[in-house]
Amino acid sequence: MIAYALPAIPLAALTLPLYVLVPTFYTETLGLSLASVGFALLLVRIFDAVSDPLIGWAADRFRPRFGRRRTLFAISLPLTAISAFMLFWPPVDAGVSWLAGWGLLLSLGYTAALIPFSAWGAELATDYHGRSRITAWREGLTLVGTLIAIALPFAIGFEQASGLHGLAVLGLVILIALPLFGATAIFATPEPVEHSRMRVDLKAGLKHLGRNWPFVRLIVAFFLNGLANGIPATLFLYFVSARLGLPDARGPLLFFYFLCAIAGVPLAAWAARRVGKHRAWCYAMLAACIAFAPAPLLPEGSLVAFAIICAVTGLLLGFDLSLPPAIQADVIDVDTASSGEQRSGTYFAAWSLATKLSLAGGVGIVFPALAMFGFDPGAAPGSTQGLTALAVAYAWVPIGAKLISIAIMWNFPLDEAAQKSLRSRIEAA
Repeated sequence: MIAYALPAIPLAALTLPLYVLVPTFYTETLGLSLASVGFALLLVRIFDAVSDPLIGWAADRFRPRFGRRRTLFAISLPLTAISAFMLFWPPVDAGVSWLAGWGLLLSLGYTAALIPFSAWGAELATDYHGRSRITAWREGLTLVGTLIAIALPFAIGFEQASGLHGLAVLGLVILIALPLFGATAIFATPEPVEHSRMRVDLKAGLKHLGRNWPFVRLIVAFFLNGLANGIPATLFLYFVSARLGLPDARGPLLFFYFLCAIAGVPLAAWAARRVGKHRAWCYAMLAACIAFAPAPLLPEGSLVAFAIICAVTGLLLGFDLSLPPAIQADVIDVDTASSGEQRSGTYFAAWSLATKLSLAGGVGIVFPALAMFGFDPGAAPGSTQGLTALAVAYAWVPIGAKLISIAIMWNFPLDEAAQKSLRSRIEAA
């Protein structure tokens, strides 16, 4: 279980910078405009709309002797590592084309790694709570990678584009760690048992996908909650620096937030055993809304108050990271029982695309909107209207999205008894 989860560390170490640090670095340090950076990253996500389903289909369709999960994952590692290195250590005169080009290649490699990696984990355990344990290990190490991704850039600094800055050092770490940890998982973790009874063609597969109502409900809620998390993640550094006037606290607060999330992962597993996975997730989202609501009202310099908000919402992030993937594995059982083919790759491609699109909304939509309201990260001090728009976008817009997610998931039909019945049908076939 630990060997399988190890690659989550370098994969996470490149994920957070792409959505939080890279936009800040390319706008503040390299001097590119908010609108151009937002457009470039939105272009990358449009590319994902094509690559994610294709890679998901390939992850299910091809069955090499080495294993359909392990083979594609192994092939993806060099491309992902090199692309991350080039994107995190750009030349001082890098423009939007550099960001878009290497961003596209990193997106392709990351998708080709993440989809088989996620499907692999979903198929390693077949019971309701066993899946929670696997996702807890993986997402716990994901948070370790996230902490590394925060600590290195902020400890070394990335205010200068020349030399070996903090983001460049992170790129070097990923270049080495991703192939190393990936190889450990490939050779120490078995290929999961496949329960396919037949092959489903593309047309029939899409029909099964659309008729899988638990999947439809989950992916809509997953997208909205991802958007609710992606917007503040993208705006975090700007909010702390421009709205709260605490630029030196950006790194420590971000580190503290994800450190608290590590404690939230075992708490989420405990809550899932008590009330079920979907209901535990709903309680966590509701608590996050309550904790996040006062953020726009904080006066400048409110370090302690905002640190408390970071602690509570960070703890609840552990629920967002560990419970939905465990529910996703249960939803795939619905399709396997009805279609006769275990198509985890296809489903995780859909969830990967939903994740990326929701996170891209924080850049491709919010950045141009803030620019319209006069917020400029390079100007000091910002306009009152721009800072107000920043505060509202940072906290209150995400709360609305989370409340809708809660309404969708509250009476979700797949509990432990329903999932056990599905597994009995699948294994008896």
